Amino acid sequence: MSLATAADPFAALGLPAQPGLTDDDVRAAWRRIAAATHPDRADGGDPERFAGAAAAYTALRTRSGRGEALADLAADARRAGPEAATAVASAGPLTARSGSGPPGGRRRFAVVRLASRIRRGRPVRLALRLVIAAAVGAAGAAVAGTQPATPALVVGAITWLVVTARNDLAPPG
Repeated sequence: MSLATAADPFAALGLPAQPGLTDDDVRAAWRRIAAATHPDRADGGDPERFAGAAAAYTALRTRSGRGEALADLAADARRAGPEAATAVASAGPLTARSGSGPPGGRRRFAVVRLASRIRRGRPVRLALRLVIAAAVGAAGAAVAGTQPATPALVVGAITWLVVTARNDLAPPG
């Protein structure tokens, strides 16, 4: 298997790098290649191509895996140059959206979105829950000392905060 095929799981399965592929499309391509290249065939098959197809199927068998693979191809194309990036971006809207923008841009967007949800929600109740969780975690740590249960008590307080704090956030959007 060539290095280009290893970097492109779509090519390893003979599929177009498009966001519209279904689980059934990927499964059918995998079965076709596995039947033709399996090492247990009478002619010995093609173990190298079979291994590459198996790895490609593992990467592409879910919708999120296909999205990640398309994003990786788009990122590789951007590093390769503008003409390659244009070819990959024309594959569909998912590749153009995935990984676009400066590094860390998605993280900043998530933080801004969370801050907006806090502002539009019930910030006073959320702050009160935060204080309660910190107090319970600190009290549990003080009472338990350096016992193995100390991290579990703190994690329990944080879990309570995360589970109940959703009620004090504005709906996403």
